Amino acid sequence: MRVLLIEDEPRLGQAVQEHVTDGGHAVDRVLRLDDADAALRAVDYGLILLDLHLPDGSGLDFLRALRRRGDTSPVIILTARDQIRDRIDGLNAGADDYLVKPFDLDELRARVAAVARRYAGNPSPIQRFGEIEIDQASRQLSRDGKRIELTGREWAILDQLLRRPNSLVSKEQIEEALYPFGAEIESNTIEVHVSRLRKKLGRDFVVTVRGVGYRLGQA
Repeated sequence: MRVLLIEDEPRLGQAVQEHVTDGGHAVDRVLRLDDADAALRAVDYGLILLDLHLPDGSGLDFLRALRRRGDTSPVIILTARDQIRDRIDGLNAGADDYLVKPFDLDELRARVAAVARRYAGNPSPIQRFGEIEIDQASRQLSRDGKRIELTGREWAILDQLLRRPNSLVSKEQIEEALYPFGAEIESNTIEVHVSRLRKKLGRDFVVTVRGVGYRLGQA
């Protein structure tokens, strides 16, 4: 999933970016609201992580403006404001979740996954495809009870396919979800990761429609 992080505090911003990236997501980080607005007009983000105090304005006002113009991207607010009134204001402005600083990075990762599942229309973290069981919350996958280990990139590709279980996902959509701005992508990178997924999950688990994209074969 492609994530936009709007956070100007250096240490926290770097820690959040690294932790969310380790979870298999591509993260673009910006420090200002005007840069965030430009990024959102250029990229279809799966999630926005939004600080409320930015150098060029209020994150809350920015969120209200997003919702007024019809942007439905899921948003998790990250802020030091811990009063009930602040939480209510954030949720009423259109946020999907509200996390008070300082927060545990593993909790943030869990909330990111939960919001993503809700927007994908699948609130349950457990999905089953034949003998394969996938627990997206704990990042565990098993076949007939035997655990299978996936890399972060493999999880990210699987996540994109699970979001559209009955649809084709193009190579470009996967690349956009996996890689932030400026990343160098070799031409066959996605094909290599898909091939490794097939070796672990079965040849028919991911189907290639040549020249179009990929889909789950057991959806």
